[in-house]
Amino acid sequence: MSVPSKAFQQWLHSVAPATSTAAVSRLSGIKRSTLAQQLVRGKVALVTVVSISRAFDVDVVGALSSFDKYRDLVSGFKPPTKAELISQVSDLDLLQQIIARNAAGDIHEQGPARGLAPMPHKSSVRGWIEAIDTADLRQRISHDLRMAPQNLSAQLSANRLPPDVAIQAARIAGVGVTGGLVVTGLLTPEEVGWPRDAREAALRALPDAELVILAATRLDALGKTLRRADQDNEHTKALWENLG
Repeated sequence: MSVPSKAFQQWLHSVAPATSTAAVSRLSGIKRSTLAQQLVRGKVALVTVVSISRAFDVDVVGALSSFDKYRDLVSGFKPPTKAELISQVSDLDLLQQIIARNAAGDIHEQGPARGLAPMPHKSSVRGWIEAIDTADLRQRISHDLRMAPQNLSAQLSANRLPPDVAIQAARIAGVGVTGGLVVTGLLTPEEVGWPRDAREAALRALPDAELVILAATRLDALGKTLRRADQDNEHTKALWENLG
């Protein structure tokens, strides 16, 4: 989730050699105190590198790849798989597509899906992990990053994933290394070279049966989440009532 401050300062000098720290903070929208704290701690957050790259019109993926830990972000580029693209279509957009196809009466008469909700959506991270999942993906993530399985599960349930975890997941699964940075919201699809309207095209090409099954699966998962939330609320309510 971070790069060494020394390497960051060398990179910053290369992209903004005559710019003061105050100016860098102002142009990138990063608080000066936040940047100073990161430098003192010796670790600069990836989001800081991304924000400064955007402010100085520097290729974001290229900037991240200049740090040793992320050298393979450029060389590991691959276009998103169909499964990855579909995972980034929101539940509501899936349901709207079903309605639109029923109204049209024939998938071949249905025009391109348009106006999809922006990425990431409410289940982008969890959906992406399921889309790239292998038999031992979660176990290998936990092993490689020395991460407790329950912590990984909790992050996925909360639809969160640190950039380092997302990158390692992509490496293990053999998909484009930058894909996880898109679904977590650190980078935009355009910044990693995802084709324009790629999600719409993937959704349009999805057979009717697969579309309905996918929507049903998503709704089932949502129902379980809502039931757990209701149970937690009831439990909390009971505790407060017992406390009197």
